[in-house]
Amino acid sequence: MNAKQKRTIIEIVVTILLFAAVFVCDHSGLFRDPRIKLALYLVPYIVIGRSVLKKAALNIVRGNAFDESFLMTVATMAAFAIGEYSEATAVMLFYQIGEFFQSYAVGKSRASIAEMMSIAPEYANLETSDGIKEVDPEDVKIGDTIVIRAGEKIPLDGVVTEGESFVDTAALTGESVPRRVLAGDDVISGCVNGEGILKVKVAKKYEDSTVAKILELVENASSKKARLENFITRFARVYTPIVTVSALLLAVIPPLLFGCSFADWIERACIFLIVSCPCALVISVPLGFFGGIGAASKIGVLVKGSSCLEAVSEVETVVFDKTGTLTKGEFKVSRVLPNAAAGFSAEELLKLAAHAESLSNHPIARSIANAYGGEIELDKVSIAKETAGRGVAVNYDGKNIAAGNCLLLDELGVEYTPNEDAGTVVHVACDGVYAGCIVISDEIKSGAKEALSEMRSAGVRKVVLLSGDRVKAAESVAETLGIDEFRAQLLPADKVSEIEKLITAENSGKVAFVGDGINDAPVLMRADVGIAMGSLGSDAAIEAADVVLMDDDIRKISSVIRISKKTMAIVRENITFALAVKFLVLIFGAIGVANIWEAVFGDVGVTVLAVFNSMRAMRSGKKPANL
Repeated sequence: MNAKQKRTIIEIVVTILLFAAVFVCDHSGLFRDPRIKLALYLVPYIVIGRSVLKKAALNIVRGNAFDESFLMTVATMAAFAIGEYSEATAVMLFYQIGEFFQSYAVGKSRASIAEMMSIAPEYANLETSDGIKEVDPEDVKIGDTIVIRAGEKIPLDGVVTEGESFVDTAALTGESVPRRVLAGDDVISGCVNGEGILKVKVAKKYEDSTVAKILELVENASSKKARLENFITRFARVYTPIVTVSALLLAVIPPLLFGCSFADWIERACIFLIVSCPCALVISVPLGFFGGIGAASKIGVLVKGSSCLEAVSEVETVVFDKTGTLTKGEFKVSRVLPNAAAGFSAEELLKLAAHAESLSNHPIARSIANAYGGEIELDKVSIAKETAGRGVAVNYDGKNIAAGNCLLLDELGVEYTPNEDAGTVVHVACDGVYAGCIVISDEIKSGAKEALSEMRSAGVRKVVLLSGDRVKAAESVAETLGIDEFRAQLLPADKVSEIEKLITAENSGKVAFVGDGINDAPVLMRADVGIAMGSLGSDAAIEAADVVLMDDDIRKISSVIRISKKTMAIVRENITFALAVKFLVLIFGAIGVANIWEAVFGDVGVTVLAVFNSMRAMRSGKKPANL
């Protein structure tokens, strides 16, 4: 609880005590002179209402008069003018009690997201020739070595060069089980070193690090408002001036035209003003979205604003990239099939392929290099030409080597032997002669099938697989996981076209795309909802996405869908309930049936109930099973 909230509690308690004393004395007949009565009721009124009065006055000066502070000030002052002193004071008291509950609820919802802000490192232990120096993380350069002691936050992304420890990733991923790291393992900033000392070679500048990007995304999340949130903001701007003018007309026209009592109709106008305050809508709607975003952050999922959360609730089609998303992306050579008729051996085929792929960091390239096991003669490799979605062509030791899929060999006019093995097939040609092919297998992620099943139970009607791999490899994954449709041998531009077809198709609902690679960035941006892998995904993919899974576990997608749907249900409940109650009390107040106390419930009571309802969204963040 912050200082402002503590001060508000003190003001509320003091006001209740003062108001109770004045109220008892008033109804005991001790105050004969109305001026004394007015003066005594003004004391608790000013104690509890001075912040509202000040805000209303400042807004009038700034030309932004029509807000709830203005409505509450006019209503209570009008009540004082007609002698309803206790009612006026009570209205301001209950209004401030409602405001306190709102502030407390907002603070609670912010807390879960604020926890993420605590991942920001305060310093880095830089290893220098003069020993270890404590410096600002922004001053550390790529290639520098930093030391992380037990219990310290990892300030920058890098590779462990020395040491062994368990790293706590809970702040980023929501995963409570620490991850073991050894020399050669990648570590990301924002995690906490559990035990031992780690030496890490820095791989990224601070502004490009995982923690910096996450903090930037969290800070910018509030700028993306949902359609419902924008509607409420626009509604309040139009609604408040209308009810103010309506209340004025209600107070003046009946007495002037029909000779009614001014005091009676001013009281009705006060009721009209009190109940017309849009607090329940203005506060509870964004609070509901904020609670949903906070609930997602608790399970290690970053949602970039309420507009993204709203879009997730409408997702009916989920499209997956294959490699690194549904599969582990841990490629291993399973078969080597040389073209013996052309004089190529398995060892020679691997050597040619390893050198052709030597300038690439793609997992397939690394798997071929690992299978080859020999020394890569980089000084003999030149004139590399890489074609996205096809492969690579290089000059190695005076030979023109091409390694890629069948599309590349078709483009080069090389005759080859088709291979129907499940997996990724890399065909190799040397000086226009087919040298053979290498089959590389990628294992499906554990929990992938369960994730798809959970998505369907959460409301997803169709699951589609898009892959740049061969038809056979994509078909094998689709059949294993029970995917509805698949498209294979797609270039990055083809994936965008396929997403556009799905978006424009009938009854497809919102379309979400899940990917992790740099080639996925255009598709993530084009989809209605882009979902990126935050831990292993590329910076471009994370930047383009609307939702980021911090630990790459696709089982959390169903949890986010459920959170978003619960949040939207809560927001709609608040809007319906608030408008219905306010409308009824407005009508009853205008015809003289409702009194000021019922007006207080129509405003403050509805607001408090709506706020408590919104807080349910914060309790939506349950971890998926088996995490």
